[in-house]
Amino acid sequence: MAGRGPAPKDPSKRRRRNATEPETVITPDDELRGRELPEGALGVNVKTGEVIEWHPLTQSWWETWRRSPQAQTFTDTDWAFLVDTALMHHSMWAKGQWTLAAEVRLRVAKFGATSEDRARLKLKIDDPATTRQAPVQSAGNDRADAYDEWCRLWGHPATEESLRSAERARDAVECIQSLPASEVARLIRTNQL
Repeated sequence: MAGRGPAPKDPSKRRRRNATEPETVITPDDELRGRELPEGALGVNVKTGEVIEWHPLTQSWWETWRRSPQAQTFTDTDWAFLVDTALMHHSMWAKGQWTLAAEVRLRVAKFGATSEDRARLKLKIDDPATTRQAPVQSAGNDRADAYDEWCRLWGHPATEESLRSAERARDAVECIQSLPASEVARLIRTNQL
């Protein structure tokens, strides 16, 4: 099966914190964009002489793309590419040409059809109705924050000694995270970590 490999890992679960490209954030607005599917593009039925209509599933698929948040970024060439893809989508459903399914999947991936595709494109759909507010952090000093964090994590009264331990532990973790994986492995092998 054709594809581009596994989906990107969640950045919060990565060991290395290399600089990443910023995500493009799009807010849904439910606006209808693009043109309707072109009439007559499928030709004429030779038996009846009537214009062949688009398959109902293809019509629904097209309307979904027209209302999608991604449509805010589409240019004329993108819409033309999607019309070509709609022809394949129609052939899949109307004529049972399932061999076209892989090509349709690859084509819609370019526009962010699935959450995995959007992760690859670094495209985020921001839905204000479901967005949670991040807690506001105080502008206090780092030492006091480390002290409070130590108390919370270990569940015992914090002392000046425990504050120094928390600071040392935090510094050690930051140092280890900045090392290359091969160096961390060497330190573990030699019992230095």
